[in-house]
Amino acid sequence: MSETTANTPGLTSQYTAQVAEDLERNSKEQERVSAEIAALQQQLSALQQDHSVLVNLQQALGLAPAPTEPEPQPEPAPVATVPAPRKKTGTKSGASKPARTKKAAAPSVKPAAKKATAKKSQSEAAAKKSTGTSAQPTLVDIVRAHLAEQSEPRSAAEVAAELGRQYPERAIKTTVVRNTLESLVAKEQAQRSKQGSSVFYTAGTPKSAEAAQDKQEQSA
Repeated sequence: MSETTANTPGLTSQYTAQVAEDLERNSKEQERVSAEIAALQQQLSALQQDHSVLVNLQQALGLAPAPTEPEPQPEPAPVATVPAPRKKTGTKSGASKPARTKKAAAPSVKPAAKKATAKKSQSEAAAKKSTGTSAQPTLVDIVRAHLAEQSEPRSAAEVAAELGRQYPERAIKTTVVRNTLESLVAKEQAQRSKQGSSVFYTAGTPKSAEAAQDKQEQSA
């Protein structure tokens, strides 16, 4: 009993000292954390002030706030479509026979119509060709009329060049015009004169033309 009583005061003093140290350590830790909280609170208040200043500046400049991207929505699953049932249109024997008869009768009519159309188009083309060729004047008439309109003698090259401009579709050549002029001179419907090495042609006088016409009538 005496040993237990002697050891009790020593343990009490040790616990007391340990608790005192723990209390002191706890108090210092609380002071440190409180200081950090105060510093963070100051930083937070400074950030909040800067935020309000920036918002006011943005509103003053009229800038719209940055748009927030919408969250992507899941696409709906495709709905499987069921094909509608086919409708039955009568029996095979009643629906197919008329179509076959029509197809068989069609070829007998089409070739005849095509032949008639082809013959009609050929006859029309021939009629147009005949009327077009008969309506066009001959080269002799063109050369004679051109000489009658001129007040000065013209060479065969000049006559061919002028007629080629007036009738580009006829492809008039100088040699053909020269032969036509010589035939008119032979019929006394044109006159030929030579200046140096060049030959010029003029229209025939009315008397010579009448004489040539009388010769033609007498020979007829």
